[in-house]
Amino acid sequence: MPLQNPPHPTVCPVGEARRHVLTALLVCAASCVWAQPAFAEGAIEAFTFDNPAQEARYQALTAELRCPKCLNTNLAGSDAPIAADLRATIHRLILEGATDQAIRDYLVARYGEFVLYDPPVRRGTLLLWLAPLVLLVVGFTMIAIMALRRRGATEPLNDAEQARLADLLRDTRGNAADESK
Repeated sequence: MPLQNPPHPTVCPVGEARRHVLTALLVCAASCVWAQPAFAEGAIEAFTFDNPAQEARYQALTAELRCPKCLNTNLAGSDAPIAADLRATIHRLILEGATDQAIRDYLVARYGEFVLYDPPVRRGTLLLWLAPLVLLVVGFTMIAIMALRRRGATEPLNDAEQARLADLLRDTRGNAADESK
């Protein structure tokens, strides 16, 4: 009895392979979409306050102060561990009776003025405050200069310029006619 070759595995057609790839991609995309809310929600912190005014101060301070680790995220919206520590510190300081300004001063002393969304106007921050105004003035000046130049370009030609233009046009038309022959 002769040996028989084992049957070849079936090769799936190109269309079926594409279908499998698309199915796999859809499964990955769906799992990312469904998993996103789990990653978006940070740890829930349950701080207790003596009265609603303290809680309002806490909410205002965490919304006003920036996370030192994150760029353009306040303490209330940051999931960084340092932000959680700072929220706990703010809670503790409020319960100890510190004023809002004392809490801001404490955080600025430890982390610098970066924690403030609106740094005070001082010699060191003057460029930060004046740069938008300077850029606006420079932009309007450039627009005005371009408009004046454009207006100056529409002045009519004097007689000498018109004669020169006519000569140039005559020369180019003559050269074009010579080349076509």
